[in-house]
Amino acid sequence: MKNTALHPNDGKLALAHIAVGYIALFLGAIAGLLQAFVRSGTLELPAGIGYYQLLTAHGVLLALVFTTFFIIGFLYASMSRTTGDLTPFAKKAGWIGFWLMTIGTAITTVMILLNKATVLYTFYAPLKASPWFYIGLTLVVVGSWVSGAGMFSQYAVWKKKNEGKPSPLLSFMAVATMILWIIATLGVAVTVLFQFIPWSFGLVDKINVLLSRTLFWYFGHPLVYFWLLPAYMCWYVIIPKIIGGKIFSDSLARLAFVLFVLFSIPVGFHHQILESGITPFWKFLQIVLTFMVIVPSLMTAFALFATFEISGREKGASGLFGWVKKLPWTDVRFFAPFMGMLVFIPGGAGGIINASNQMNQVVHNTLWVTGHFHLTVATTVALTFFGISYWLVPHLTGRTLTPRLNKLGIIQTVFWCIGMFLMSGAMHTVGLFGAPRRTAYTTYGDHPQALEWMSYQTIMAVGGAILFVAILMILYIIINLAVAAPKGTEEFPVGEVHEDAEKTPLLLENWKIWIGLSVVLIVIAYTVPVIDIIENAPSSPGFKFW
Repeated sequence: MKNTALHPNDGKLALAHIAVGYIALFLGAIAGLLQAFVRSGTLELPAGIGYYQLLTAHGVLLALVFTTFFIIGFLYASMSRTTGDLTPFAKKAGWIGFWLMTIGTAITTVMILLNKATVLYTFYAPLKASPWFYIGLTLVVVGSWVSGAGMFSQYAVWKKKNEGKPSPLLSFMAVATMILWIIATLGVAVTVLFQFIPWSFGLVDKINVLLSRTLFWYFGHPLVYFWLLPAYMCWYVIIPKIIGGKIFSDSLARLAFVLFVLFSIPVGFHHQILESGITPFWKFLQIVLTFMVIVPSLMTAFALFATFEISGREKGASGLFGWVKKLPWTDVRFFAPFMGMLVFIPGGAGGIINASNQMNQVVHNTLWVTGHFHLTVATTVALTFFGISYWLVPHLTGRTLTPRLNKLGIIQTVFWCIGMFLMSGAMHTVGLFGAPRRTAYTTYGDHPQALEWMSYQTIMAVGGAILFVAILMILYIIINLAVAAPKGTEEFPVGEVHEDAEKTPLLLENWKIWIGLSVVLIVIAYTVPVIDIIENAPSSPGFKFW
């Protein structure tokens, strides 16, 4: 059997990213637990700690730090596994990127803990943070760019050595993910470097709020797909191997990723439907483009369940749903990502509601949106990342996933689903009753309608407590897999393409075409409205409320 173990130095690079990611998960989870209890009115914070301070820490550490570090570690491991040992340049870029991101994360976290960066989820003008908060975020973004350059270099070296051949699917997906990330983070770079940093240092008195929010959401929605695409990598390529099947279609998978690169970026206005200053036509255009993103998601759902059914029938399944029994339900490497897939069905449906102009009017400023967010990133993405960790961490550390840890992982997944069902379900429900997001505990002067929300917010706290227990369980498992599990060899599973699949056209790897089309769509969607915003949107001084 061919040795598929990563080179030890490549493994250390991936493991370092994953370790920082899980540290951020733990710290962000503490903030989230406290936040849930404060919101329900069952806890008062000591020592001057503020609710919105916790909200900022929770959002930054979980939605940005945990995800970004884990994703880059996973992508580097995938590149090494499928294209061979990392080149000296790729390794050097990976480590430089890692330290830039780590230093930036440390600066950002310290500013949040000092209550000098209480600006809700990441940053949202006219709320003003310390300039060091923005500098820290800049280092995180620049570090990720350096890491991306390392991956692109590795990909280019492989392509040069294998002219005329399609690249390994996992590496193609890693490159697509980083292309999307780099194009998306250009919006963050522009607003932070040219708006937030000069403004926070006092070099300018005011900031164009609408422009800063537009540039933020230019980044904010593709950020969702930066989270999702690595999960899709696992679903498309890893899961077929785990279940003993084969990839349904290599070309369909590549096309889906190309479509995500094209259509997930010029859609930020659907987060700004209630934002004045943007004309209805441009909102309508970007909502249309938003609905285009549904297509590759449906393609993914079709491909995955086709893989499951074909694999089951090849193992002797009969009847309409007989293949379901053939799936390895007791293998946490499958079970955790599969539960993430199932949750993405209502999560995706909620996204369609959020992006629909009329229905968005009902839910926009309510806890419904927070509940949707917790279904997508905090369940679909998180459970898939946990499922990846169950085999990737022992693979990198030379240990094995034991039956005991596998069973504990199944229990952890069940706990996560129960906790999220309670918390996100309560958020969705009370959001439809009008409960606002972005607010701490309040009864609005004991207003009858607000008092009706309290029971749901208690359910949210219960769900949050169960989720925190699940996080303690995953941390226990990860630590064991890293340092205490028996020595051995854990497979890095990479699926093979089904022999009946169509041949992959090399056109799908012509990145000049796809990046060019992406730029054209972005220019069409943003040029005119951004010029109008620069010329006409009023500026605002900064505010520090906490």
